[in-house]
Amino acid sequence: MFDLIGDIHGYATPLRKLLERLDYRERGGVWSHPARRVIFLGDFVDRGPEQAEVVRIARAMVDAGHALAVMGNHEFNAVTWATPDPSRPGETLRRHSPKHRRQHQAYLDQVGEGSPLHRDHIAWFRTLPLYLDLPGLRVVHACWHPPSLETLASRLDDEGRIPPAAWPELVREGSAPFEAVETLLKGLEVELPAGYEFLDKDGNPRRRVRTRWWELDRLTYRDLALVPPEAIEEIPHEPIPGDVLPGYEGSKPLFVGHYWLSGTPRPLTPQIACLDYSIAASPASHGEGGSKLCAYRWDGEKQLQAEHFVWVTP
Repeated sequence: MFDLIGDIHGYATPLRKLLERLDYRERGGVWSHPARRVIFLGDFVDRGPEQAEVVRIARAMVDAGHALAVMGNHEFNAVTWATPDPSRPGETLRRHSPKHRRQHQAYLDQVGEGSPLHRDHIAWFRTLPLYLDLPGLRVVHACWHPPSLETLASRLDDEGRIPPAAWPELVREGSAPFEAVETLLKGLEVELPAGYEFLDKDGNPRRRVRTRWWELDRLTYRDLALVPPEAIEEIPHEPIPGDVLPGYEGSKPLFVGHYWLSGTPRPLTPQIACLDYSIAASPASHGEGGSKLCAYRWDGEKQLQAEHFVWVTP
């Protein structure tokens, strides 16, 4: 049986608190349970004050066989930030723009950019699969999207990991592999109808909107849009074409992170749970219930239950 843990973002103290609440115990620097294992949903780094310690805890559990883990978009970005671009001598796969550096600086400060610890983290991040399709459940950081999985199938190894030679292709903007990775790790985006756009949180005009792809009953662009509250009125109340959203066929429960949810943790649908309840959000900005580090105790059930969520606060 598995205990699935959402985005940690460098908050090691709440992680230890959550593991204790789940009846894991630390021995010799490794957390374990006599009958259960953890599955981490990615996004170990960026934002929080104890990023190196979060990676140490998770990696020790994975290496000892007490946990599994998938890659989050922040691990993907960390790898591409540190990986030379073979087509641009002297550059890296992720451009060191001021925006990208701001997003990643807290991690670089804590591990020391280019240090042995930094290089060791990057080597471990490269071993993380993009998804897990296990006998009783599925795990992906942001979106289970069969067309994207099919696009990437020939580019990943047998364990769903990105081989060294495949990285440059996956960061080529506009390519099918790039869009596939973006969907799995950041969520499904759809093009707005002609004539519509909105401003993102940085004031940039956007014509593509990230969606609540798991919703099946509310199918207009506005109902499904994940945009800043002040932008929602710019999103049209027109139906999204039925062939755009993947839905979920639901033969196995699916666990995702990524979406910075709030309120009391509960399933998104009877088969889908998001475990990102915004541990890195400031209390003043997060609203009802505050930020949480959240887990789900999965005991083999096909219909997910609200009482199986467990969480701690910072």
